Amino acid sequence: MKQVSAGIIICNHKILIARRNHNKSNAELWEFPGGKQEPGETMPECLRREIAEELHLDIEVGRFFMQSTYEYAQGTVCLHAYYAYCKSEDISFHSDHDRLAWVIPNELGQYEFSPADIPIRDALQNLPLPVKDN
Repeated sequence: MKQVSAGIIICNHKILIARRNHNKSNAELWEFPGGKQEPGETMPECLRREIAEELHLDIEVGRFFMQSTYEYAQGTVCLHAYYAYCKSEDISFHSDHDRLAWVIPNELGQYEFSPADIPIRDALQNLPLPVKDN
């Protein structure tokens, strides 16, 4: 089972979501950005690293939100979602994603998400966004 981080990245009272590129698995589906955990890495360390690599974005990882497990044809993914906060708003992305969007929680249902991300999306839709952890 692959252990994967997912960031509920908050900036200016909105959440960052990313659409998978057409040549990637789960093509053209939206997700909470993150990635696969490497050996010896905690999940918050994984999330910070993946967001820096994929989006060139510096974040502060907050509290754990929830976990979602989904069995894809290529294997099972256990997705660990954490709240995270932007340290800057400068984002640049490469081939993993073709679009980014900043949305408020009740807009999340307007986007088609990857299966493992759907329970996270559904849980967030009616919640107020937390303020940055102190």
